[in-house]
Order: sequence, then C-alpha cells, then structure tokens
Amino acid sequence: MLNSIVLCTARVSSILILLLTTTSAYAQSPSAEPEVAKVSKFRSPDDGMFDISAFLDQANGFVPVVIPITEPAVGVGGVLALVFVDKKGAGAGIGRPDLSAVAGMRTDNGSKGEFLADSRYWRAGRLQTMAALFDADINLRFYGEGGPLQGDEPSAYALATRGGLVQAKFKLGESRNWLGVGYLLADTQASFKLFPNFPDFPEIEKQTRSSGLNLAFTHDTRDNVFTPKNGNYVNVSGVLFSESLGSDDNFQRASITGVHYSALGEQWNLGVLGSASFSFGDSPFYLIPAISMRGVPAMSYQGRQVAQIEAELSWQFKPRYSTVFFAGTGRAQNLFEKFDNSRQATAGGLGFRYLIAKQYGLNMGIDAAYGPDGMAYYVQFGSAWMRP
Repeated sequence: MLNSIVLCTARVSSILILLLTTTSAYAQSPSAEPEVAKVSKFRSPDDGMFDISAFLDQANGFVPVVIPITEPAVGVGGVLALVFVDKKGAGAGIGRPDLSAVAGMRTDNGSKGEFLADSRYWRAGRLQTMAALFDADINLRFYGEGGPLQGDEPSAYALATRGGLVQAKFKLGESRNWLGVGYLLADTQASFKLFPNFPDFPEIEKQTRSSGLNLAFTHDTRDNVFTPKNGNYVNVSGVLFSESLGSDDNFQRASITGVHYSALGEQWNLGVLGSASFSFGDSPFYLIPAISMRGVPAMSYQGRQVAQIEAELSWQFKPRYSTVFFAGTGRAQNLFEKFDNSRQATAGGLGFRYLIAKQYGLNMGIDAAYGPDGMAYYVQFGSAWMRP
C-alpha cells in the first residue's frame, strides 16, 4: 500500500497545486479578474452564481484548504491543509505561484497521516520541482495477489510508513513533452492481525525500507488541466528499487497511462483512459500494482500485471451543470499466469458536476459507482482522471 500512500501524497499535493493555481493560461476570460474582484470573491459577475474564480485569483499568503476523502478502502474522512501561496516567487512570471503546504488526514477506519509539501517553478516555468514528507498509518485489507478469490476472507493489516520524495520535471524544448526524475525513500512496518477474534494472539509484523529512483516521460496536449474537452495525456514511467540505493529489496515497477478527450458537439464530451502496470523482482506486497478505478476499493485487485480501461461520457445540460456516465474494467494477474486465472473487476456509475470556477473551467461534484463490493461514492475536483 506504500504506492497508494505515495499516490495519496502526490494526489493531495496535486489538488492543492491545481486548486490554487492562478495562471491566466487556463482562464477563459483574462479580463474577468477585475470585475470579479469588484463584485464578490464567491459570485460570478456573469450569472450571479456561486463561483470561486476570484478567490483563486486573489489567493496569497496562508490559505486553508479542505479536501474530502471517500475512498471505500479507508472510509470517509478528509484532509485539512494550510497552504502558503507565494505569487512573488519563481513561478510568478508564468502566473503559477510557488506553494508550500502542511496537511493532516483522518478517516473513519482509523487511518491518519501528516504531510509536508513544496512545489516551485523555475526557468520561466520550464522546470517544476516538488518535495514532500509523509508520516501515515493506514488500515487496509489484503486480498492476495490477483484480487479476491471467491470464499476467501481478506486479512486486515496496518501500514505505518514514514518517508519522503523529491521530483523534478523538465520541459523538452518548445514541445508539449516533459521528462521527470525523482527519488523515494520510505520506512514501512506492515502489521497483520490474522486472528482478530483473539485479541491476545500476537500480530505478524515486518519492517521494510524502500528506496528507489524514478524516470518518467509525459506528453500532454490537453486544452485544460482541470476539465479537459480535447487533447491527450500520456505518461510512461519506471521505478528502480535497489539495495545499492539503500532498499531492502531489489525490484522494479513500470507503468504506462494514456488518456484521450474528444468533444462530441457543444454539450457532449468523451474521455477514454487506458493503463497498464508491471512489477518485477522481490516487491513488498503493498507495492504490487493494483486496479485503480471508481467502484473498486483501492488495493483490492493486485497483481504483477495490471491492465484497465475506463470510458466517461459527459453531458453539459446547463451552462454550469453537467452529468457524467462512466464504466470500466480491469484485470490483475501474476507474471506468466494464464489469462483464465486472472481476476477481473468491472464497475460503472454516474456523477454530477457543478462549474465552481468558470474562469478556470474547474468542475466539482460527486460520483456514485457500483462495483464488486457494491456502491461507492467519490467527491471530485476537476476530472476524475486529473493528472498534474
């Protein structure tokens, strides 16, 4: 589950960055800022509806941010963050502020965590750096590799992980391509409660250090980072965990993700996402890839090879209101395992969106998804597939 904790750290950092990004590059009307400021921070001068565009424009100094958590694997909760927005920093010249944040997370299954993050821009926006520290205790269930087997009961376990990550992204010339490098270090203790009905029975514990280098290539032609209507996003990445880097185990991970957006007229929009992940070597169980899809609890379908595809159709039935219909399927299996032995998860549902920041094209809403474990609900900022 360390990968999910790292993804959670990156996700929290990304949402903080995106919610407080004030570049006019994503604004639909650069001249709207003065008018919004005169009327209200939370009302649009165009239609009088609730809108936070002016708040994002004027955000500076310390800003509180609340992010809901509705992931079925850890329960309902939230992230409370205090973000320092520096519009006079290195990113000011491109309209994107430098950000520093401290955040705390809690959910109703007892999971908790604290995070520190810093994001900065250099060289007129051609270089972005991010650093983060995390200290988290996450309660989950282990279903085994390949996903749940009929009749098998998942084992409850807890992860106590502490560490940090640093990464940098470089823009390649005048293209829409980026090259990223990063480093992750984490100390993790996994504790299994094999017999929960016998409290005196000792837990099984294992301590592991993971240290790895990451290399990634990104191609991004989306017309908006919040709610794209056209364009493509492709990311190819690989991570090397090695004893020579201080890791307890030697293993590797590779993944590829592709997203395509296409407008189907003025009111309809189609998005398609496909991804595949692979794990090689002596990977800890919590770093084995898993299906990640609305309606499928995180880490419930793990395998050395994981592939999934998901489609989403959105209908904007009013200027600020839209609904989305989505469905997807994924498979998880071990290397060289027969396809018939793999585990498949299928999920789908619908959602509602409100255009909460018209100037930035930022939607907010909720999705209801039905999957292998029944109904699940997700609060969304921007696209469900939002990538920083």
